[in-house]
Formats: sequence, structure tokens, C-alpha cells
Amino acid sequence: MEGDLGRFLRSRRARIRPEDAGLPAHGRRRVSGLRREEVALLAGMSVEYYIRLEQERVRNVSDEVLDAVARVLRLDGTERAHLRRLLRPPDDRRAPLGHVRPGVRMLLEAADSVPAFVLGPRMDVLAWNALADAITGFSDMPAGERNMARQTFLMPRARSLYRDWAAVAAETISYLRLYAGRRPDDPLLGSLVADLSADPDFARLWEEHPVAEKTFGVKLLRHPELGDLDFAYETLALPGDPDLLVVMYTADPASPTGRVLNRLREAREPGVREAAAAG
Repeated sequence: MEGDLGRFLRSRRARIRPEDAGLPAHGRRRVSGLRREEVALLAGMSVEYYIRLEQERVRNVSDEVLDAVARVLRLDGTERAHLRRLLRPPDDRRAPLGHVRPGVRMLLEAADSVPAFVLGPRMDVLAWNALADAITGFSDMPAGERNMARQTFLMPRARSLYRDWAAVAAETISYLRLYAGRRPDDPLLGSLVADLSADPDFARLWEEHPVAEKTFGVKLLRHPELGDLDFAYETLALPGDPDLLVVMYTADPASPTGRVLNRLREAREPGVREAAAAG
């Protein structure tokens, strides 16, 4: 059975047209993108060896081979690191719990001028400040639904809440795929993916094997009470807690969204809420 490595490499082969790789494109082709033998030719290895690589039947793959394959498939830095993790999975097979230490909670409370929250393993929402709650309603969600991936794909309101739902969905899948490469034996991730696969859009996007870090971007919301909100967001990785991310939404104070935030700040008491499961 083809594993994650084979599906990842096949998805990347499919992105590249033969003519873009300097190969003739004439004749009928049964596969989109590059064939296995074409990747092998361009990477300077035997076809048999590349096939065994996709089938995960080779061990101790050298850095030179990985670099050659990555070059032919035009992998970016994140994709190259993901390829290495798929071939050399980490030894730690424990499912990370995602504890939020007191200093991080204090950081959220100090950031009371912007919506801020902590994402844990598998995109679970572990803690949030008052402004984040006003925007997202985390405290009103059942504990088992405080997960950004579940919210995106399994909560019907998400497709009206996110004005750019397709972009949010692609970003969510890309980060979950990246996390899966880092924690391939996390049993809780397997359960989450099984639940999310009930959504056809998730199942289709998951099979495309996108990978990307969650760093910064925009979030366009249509809040049922506050109206359209245009945020930029920044994601801060925590040294010492690689599975925790602090996400902050920002807006120009003079913008319509900035004025909404100012009204919310004046109306709400500061403070941090934490998911019970995080302790």
C-alpha cells in the first residue's frame, strides 16, 4: 500500500509539466505531470531506485539523493523539510498534550489590545484572551469543538464566517499535513483526520498533500453581529514548546475593523480563558 511518502512525491510530480522540466511533451500521457522514469532521469538515479523510494522500500537515503529529488520536484524549504521527516520520522511517538504554561497565559493577557489565542497540537485552541473570545466565541463552543480544523470543515457556520473560506481551508490542511510529518504516530491526529474526512472538501484537499508553515497572512471574517472584519495575523512559535503557537489578529486602528476592536476593548474586561483539557 502506498504510504504518505509515496503520495507526497506523486502529488509533487503531478505539479510539473514535462516541458517545464526541459522534456518533450508530445504523445499521450497516462499521468499528469512527470512520470517516475522522468524524475529518475532528471535526478540522476535509476528508475528502479526511484520507484523503490516512492514505495518506501529504501533505507538510509543519502542527503544527495534527497537534494536531487527535491530539485527536480521543485520543493520549497518547507516541503524539503517535510520530505526528510517522511523518510526519517522522529523517534518520539508520544501524543503531545499541549500544556499552556503560566507565562504564556500572562502573554495573552498583556496582549489585550488585539485578539490573541494559543493553538496547540492538531490546531486545538488551548487559551484565548477577551478580544479573541469576542471575535470567535471560543468560550461558547463545546470543548471538543475548540479546534480550528473542526471549525473550518465541520461547523456549517464556518463557510459564512470566513469570507475567504477556500484560502482558510487550504491553509488549515497545509499546516495539519506539516504537523503529521512531524508527529506521524500521534494517535489523536489520526482520530481527528478520520472525523474531518467526513467532509468531501477536506478529503479531497488532504489527498493533495500540501504542506506549509502557519506564519502570517490575512483573515477576512463576516461576523454575524460585528459585520465584516479584515485582520492581518501573525503566528509566534514558542521556544521550548514547538507544538504551541500564539496567533494574534491585528488591524490598523483607523480602519473599520480597528474601530470595532476599540469598541470591544472599552466594553469588555481583560482576562484569559483556558480550555479545561489544556491542563
